[in-house]
Amino acid sequence: MRFQDKLIRKNRNLIWQEYCGFLELSIADYMRIQRRLMDEQMRMWCESGLGKLLLNGKTPKSIDELRSQLPLTAYSDYAGVLLTKRAEMLPAVPIVWIQTTWEGGVRPFKLAPYTRAMLDTYKHNTLSITILTSARNKGDIDVRRGDRILYGGAPLPYATGLIPALLAEDIDIVWLPDAKADALRFSERIKKGFSMAMKSRIDYFFATGSVANYISENFGKLGNGRSGKVNVSVRNALRWVRAKYYSRRDSSQIKPRDIFNIKGFVLAGTDSKCYKQRLLDAWGVTPIEIAAGTESTCIATETLDNPGMVFFPDACFYEFIPEAEMKKNLNNPNYRPRTCLMDEVEAGVSYELVISVLHGGVFMRYRIGDVYHCLSVSSSGIPRFTFVDRTPNIIDIAGFTRLTQNSIEEVIRLSKLGIQDWIARKEFDENMNPYFHMYVELSVDAQQNDVVTNKVLIDHLSAYFRAFDSDYEDLKRLLNIEPLKITVLKYGTIANYEEKIGQPLPRINTDSLEMIELLKYQSIFRTPPEEEVSEA
Repeated sequence: MRFQDKLIRKNRNLIWQEYCGFLELSIADYMRIQRRLMDEQMRMWCESGLGKLLLNGKTPKSIDELRSQLPLTAYSDYAGVLLTKRAEMLPAVPIVWIQTTWEGGVRPFKLAPYTRAMLDTYKHNTLSITILTSARNKGDIDVRRGDRILYGGAPLPYATGLIPALLAEDIDIVWLPDAKADALRFSERIKKGFSMAMKSRIDYFFATGSVANYISENFGKLGNGRSGKVNVSVRNALRWVRAKYYSRRDSSQIKPRDIFNIKGFVLAGTDSKCYKQRLLDAWGVTPIEIAAGTESTCIATETLDNPGMVFFPDACFYEFIPEAEMKKNLNNPNYRPRTCLMDEVEAGVSYELVISVLHGGVFMRYRIGDVYHCLSVSSSGIPRFTFVDRTPNIIDIAGFTRLTQNSIEEVIRLSKLGIQDWIARKEFDENMNPYFHMYVELSVDAQQNDVVTNKVLIDHLSAYFRAFDSDYEDLKRLLNIEPLKITVLKYGTIANYEEKIGQPLPRINTDSLEMIELLKYQSIFRTPPEEEVSEA
């Protein structure tokens, strides 16, 4: 029975229990679901060609044996099979292959196969989110056939493109923009969806945090009259005229909430938390944050009544690396970090997430590179989490670009600008907008070359990052920001500081306290203020 038929024929309490009952599980019941599904997955995976390849002759008979015998995995362990789409090696038949960024120009993309059972679980959990984002109380279901969703996600082959296709199997929903816009560039799709929304109503809004913020800010510019005439439906015309009057009277911008009264607002992607307060102010509805990814599928959601996300028990089997263990492993790649399960996490501790994808998925004990903080553990034992960021060896800006030490070093090599040493960090401005900050040292020859100015560094490195990583280009064009800031350090500062502390500094996301000490150490060289520049 389709979901829209259930809305007509079934009791609302039964529908709520079917889609949102996971929120009321005890931790014992939660773990029973986890272990039952993991037992099924383990049997399929261990018997597959991929499983035998990664197990290297080992034959685990239980989940605990698998955790002790199979080391944690990364995408490089699967790349040879997945990038060539060797379906005969997989635990189950793939229905669709989903794509995402890997390491820019070094290793451009990753592929992940989805089985029919994975797609069904993805659909079920997406419907759960749709219910929860509009529910003001337990049992409240305000989802209807014909609802209109302003959609800020990328089309297939990206994971967000699954959402319209899967929901169409169960409920007739109008997407803004529709599938006809899939061939357009991402920024053009966003603008088309926004234009269609202005001519109609909006019931739900789904987007990454950065895209939602872009749409909201663009709406504000319309409110200031910078775009001339505004094409709106008759239904919205009176609201627009009234909002325009108050905007001029109060010297303020028109906000989306002046025109639209949406039921639900869903945010996905890195840095979504940076935009939540301003999006609440713009739309008048509290956004709920979800966790989803190419390899992991749709795995967690917030609710309106409690802070933090609850992980769906049927998407993946979850393990957690405590932050202290993660840092030991980053400092020593040969160190094997300890993991704990959902019933072992503690409130107040941050963890790197490890997943084993259920329902015939290929990724087993897989590090997706995400860090979550456990906010609380309920009286029933179910933890709630907030997304912190990517692991410290990755810089992810607004969910659009992923930079690693390898990709940054390749851009520096290609630029031939004479950058001798460097450190790169993700930082935030006073408005909590994320940006990419490089601290660089120039070689002696580059310092003597008057052509290598700070503006040249910004211009050249930005150009190489855009050429090297298409997502970086989208970030600048769509969000209208220059995500790169450069500070020039005196030659030898980093090496001398490392000698002082007796250990090397990580080149990616150096700890804030270490960075403060480094800059104090740099200050004795009295770098002129003009040595720092930004286009942001």
